[in-house]
Amino acid sequence: MYKEQKILAIITARGGSKGLPGKNIKKLHGKPLIAWTIEHVKNSKLIDYLFISTDSKEIAEICEIYGQCVTELRPAYLATDSSSSMDVIVYTLERLKSYGQEYEYVMLLEPTSPLRKKGDLDNMIKLAVDNSDKDGVISVGKVHLEHPMIVKKISEEGNIVPYMMGQAVAYQRQQHDEALFPYGVGYLIKTVVFNAEHTIYTSNMLPYYIERWQSYEIDDIYDFKCIETILQMEKGNLELNDEYVKD
Repeated sequence: MYKEQKILAIITARGGSKGLPGKNIKKLHGKPLIAWTIEHVKNSKLIDYLFISTDSKEIAEICEIYGQCVTELRPAYLATDSSSSMDVIVYTLERLKSYGQEYEYVMLLEPTSPLRKKGDLDNMIKLAVDNSDKDGVISVGKVHLEHPMIVKKISEEGNIVPYMMGQAVAYQRQQHDEALFPYGVGYLIKTVVFNAEHTIYTSNMLPYYIERWQSYEIDDIYDFKCIETILQMEKGNLELNDEYVKD
């Protein structure tokens, strides 16, 4: 809790993954990927309750090993390739409300973004609550190589053309304006706003800037290998529970 505002964290961890099968429990530096996010929440001083939404009994069992009980599995209709995190949040908030649990803010955390610094989650909470005129906070990182001004697509004639037709085209990184991508370090929004909008992307959100080395998400084995290397390089900046780390 921060300034009388109760904070709910939701970790979304579906069992199915086409890009990297079993990625949420794949061992990353000695512990399952999802364990990194669980430990970040446990190291938070301001998050009041953690709910893990998964359809997988195996993921649930792994979570219990790392001290987090999964009280129920996600319904099948929320575990398809087309299921959205927004629908999962709606379902979770409704379930918790039926148990008498209500929170002023809800934070969505993706296990596929394990590169969180010490204090990131609490700093996001403080930023949001201290700026109560805003709807919430989203972690963002600068886009480097894949900037919209240089991205291309193939036209109907089979030619390479700018993806953003009619916009200025840049050929050097120095010519780019600042473009940001919402990496999954954290998404925090007022519950009352989310219930009204059913989205975390309102027009009244604050940015929480992350560092360059945090701007990675795991979708396939190449992302996984990159993050393995980054974890080794940035070990001192991360919230680690060395009891579980077995390099």
